[in-house]
Amino acid sequence: MVNMNNIPLELQNELAFTKEELAELERAKKMPITFDADCPETTPERALKFRRVNPPRKRANMA
Repeated sequence: MVNMNNIPLELQNELAFTKEELAELERAKKMPITFDADCPETTPERALKFRRVNPPRKRANMA
């Protein structure tokens, strides 16, 4: 996590979203999700078959 208090004001302004970008993000939030052949909706059956790409590591000290 970055502490914004340690970043110069000029860099903070450069990294901030513009009004146009914020408006575009708001429009995107309101759009419905559209599923297609490349991105089909996940069914409960498919969700059960889902396997993590990076499974959690087993630790010796875990209870």
